[in-house]
Formats: sequence, structure tokens, C-alpha cells
Amino acid sequence: MSRIAIVGGGIAGVSTALRLGSLGLEVTLIEQEATLISGPPFCHLHAGGNLYREIDDAQCRTLLRQSIDFARLYPFGVDRRPTVIAVPTEDPGDPADLLPRLEMLRREYRTLVAEDPGRKVLGEPEEYFRLFGREAMERLRRLEPAERPGSAEEWMIPVARHLDFDRVRWPLILVREYGLNLFRIAAGAGMVLERMEKVTLHRGTTVRGIEREGAGFRLRCAGSFRGEIRADYLVNAAGFRTGEIDDMLGIAAERMVEFKAAYTSHWKERESLWPELIVHGERGTPRGMGQFTPYPAGYVQLHGMTERITLYPDGLVASGAQSSQPELPAHFLEKIAQGWREEERSERTRRAIGHLARYLPDFSAAEVGGPPLFGAQQIPGSDPTLRVAEVAFPLPRVARCEIVKVSSVTDMSRAIAADLERQGLLPERQEKDREIPEFEAVGESALADRARRIASGRGFPAAMGDRCVG
Repeated sequence: MSRIAIVGGGIAGVSTALRLGSLGLEVTLIEQEATLISGPPFCHLHAGGNLYREIDDAQCRTLLRQSIDFARLYPFGVDRRPTVIAVPTEDPGDPADLLPRLEMLRREYRTLVAEDPGRKVLGEPEEYFRLFGREAMERLRRLEPAERPGSAEEWMIPVARHLDFDRVRWPLILVREYGLNLFRIAAGAGMVLERMEKVTLHRGTTVRGIEREGAGFRLRCAGSFRGEIRADYLVNAAGFRTGEIDDMLGIAAERMVEFKAAYTSHWKERESLWPELIVHGERGTPRGMGQFTPYPAGYVQLHGMTERITLYPDGLVASGAQSSQPELPAHFLEKIAQGWREEERSERTRRAIGHLARYLPDFSAAEVGGPPLFGAQQIPGSDPTLRVAEVAFPLPRVARCEIVKVSSVTDMSRAIAADLERQGLLPERQEKDREIPEFEAVGESALADRARRIASGRGFPAAMGDRCVG
């Protein structure tokens, strides 16, 4: 039986372990943190990539297909509420500029569903997006919010009641890009992996060295597990520390690492269920994109793509000639290892609140609701706008996970299974492309309880582990 070692228990490593474990391979997953999927935060199912005006149509089509696969893999982690996209008046763009891409994505979604009806996870293809002009929003503004929105109009009511209509260009766009709850995904994936007979989890464990041993590898580990792990195949899923594993293997690779943060706010007066709200803007400028991501109980996650909120002027670094690992400044590594200073956490959260309150004036009453969601993200190559990447195979029997968006893990894990077959480590008779086993054995009550415990264990309000809407 082939032995697989996976270094890194983020979404890439966990998804790979689920797929390979389901194929009957002997898998050892090594994660240095105490819980799985604790790396850079994710909150959005980029089913079309409409947050990013700068990427090309090919990346958008790929994100759509991959997001559908991701939603089918982790259905319990999807908040099925739409996203509203607004173009502010100070932005040089126009909502009409977005329509050709949206029409293309609707056609693509229609085609994907026609090929496989199981892909209809974003609602009906004809309802992939809707436009709302000012007159329609004026009518919706006078309505009471629905307790459980069931139509596009009902989802738009909270936005209509709080948006400053004079700060945006018309129309607004409602699109079926849903939310993701990383706490629920971490809970469900962990519960399934723990039940897989051939999967071994080593949490709180760090790889200190890797040596070739014949055609395979010997990994020296420290931490909760101290000793050696032998493997026939190695998966480097170490996230922003991927370059450290490359260095151990003597692999030269070009990559970047970017440190980013989102902020936890609490809006006590927030009524009803909200859609996500995206206000477009030029990345890195004071008017960078704003992202309002609702959680239960009035909690809202915030991005402001400016260097004073989500981004940092020294937060993007590249690898050099001496190492495949980009070197982040020490103050970022201190945050990752030890957490944030209260002063900076409060200051940046309040800036994020102010950034969104320009368009939602009532939101200025929001308060700091918890710690930031933050981390460092790797970007393969030298293009910081890259949003679609999956996996590379730099050496025989070595896979390097290179995802930028979480939805890419589906193609990534399939490609790794295909490489295992090429290497003769996966019998051809195996059903290599089947879906990972259903999560039905994990009951909702147990999953919800664990998600809340993961959230609170990381210092967040337990309610952030709850699903907004199924």
C-alpha cells in the first residue's frame, strides 16, 4: 500500500487527505497548529470571480467551475446567500462594464448544468445574476426585511434600507456568489478525517528535515509527534511556508507571499439576514474595494483593500536567489505566531468600519467584534493578480499545492491522484475521480457544536461558527 505524507493541514492539505484517504491510500497529514484549516481566512465562494475586475475571462470561467465543485464537496460550509456588487460614484468604472462578463458566466453556468444537473448548486442558471436600478431599490427601501429571504428582491431589502443611494452608480448587481464558513469546513473535514481508518493526523507537529530514501522520503518531525515518517510520495501543502519545504528538497521556485487581514465587527442594530456587499475600488488605493461579509448574531467580517486596512505597504514579498521561501518582515511573523497588539487590532477594525460606512452610514455604529482573521498567502510565480492556480510536480513523487483561492482544491486533489497513478502508486482499477465520501455520517448537531468550539477556541465569537443560511 502506497504511503503518502502531506505537509500542511490547511484547506489544500485537508482536501488532498480526504481524496487520497477515500482512495484507500495510507495518508499521514502533518499540521503544526492544534486545529486544521487555520491558515489564511476565506469567506467567499468565488463562483465567477466577480470581485476581481482585473482578472481575465478564462480565470473567471475556471473559478465558476471550481467553485461549483467546491460547494458540492463541502456543502455544509456554504452560506447560500448572494453577493451584491456596487460601483461607487468616485470609481472610474461603470456597472455596464461588468455585464458582458456576467452574461458569459451565465451561459457557462447553463452549459455546466446541462452537462451535469448535479452542478446546479447556485440556483437556476437564469437567476445567476439580477440588476436593480434606483427606482426598484426605492420601492424595496419601504419594505420590512424578510426573516428568511426567498427571492432576490427580499435579499436586497436590507441593502436598500441602509445604502446611501447617492454614493453608488446604477444599477446594483446581485450575483449568486455565496459565502463560505471556514469554521464549519474545518469542523466537518476534521471529523471525517478522524474516521478514516488509513489516515493519520499529527497536529502540533513541525517538519524539521526531509531526506531521500530510495525512491521515497524520510521526514524528521518535532512537536507533538517526535520521530520519523517514511513516505513513497510527498505533498507539499505548507501554505505560505511552501518555500521552506522546497528548500529542504533542494528545489528552486519563484513565488510571492502576501500578508492580509480581515476584521471582525459587531453591528448590534443589524436586522435580518444580509447578502454580502462588495463595493468595487482600485486595489491598494485609499478607495480600495470594500467587502461586507455577514455572519450570524450581527457579526460582520470586513475587508478594505487599502494599505491602512487589509493590505500592508510591506506585506507582499518575493523569493530570491538564495531561497524559495519569501521572507516576510518580522512584525508579520510575530502576528502569525503570537497574535495582534490590541491597539493595532482596534485601529484597523475601526478603519474598516469607516471604509464601509461611507456607503452604509448606519454601519458607523458598529464596534470591534473580535480578533482579525489574517494570514499569509502564497502566490506562485510573479503575478500578484493571479487568482487561479492548482498544483505543480517539481520532482518525481512530489506534488506542490499552489492554490490561491480555496475553490481550486478540487482540481488540485484530482491532479495529485492522477500523478500518483502515473508514478505507479495508485492502482489503475481505482475510481480516481469519484467524489470524496459523503459527509452524511457527520450529523449537523455535532458539526455545528464543533464549529462553534473551533471559533471560540481561536478567540472569535462562537456565533461565527454558525451557518447564516443553508
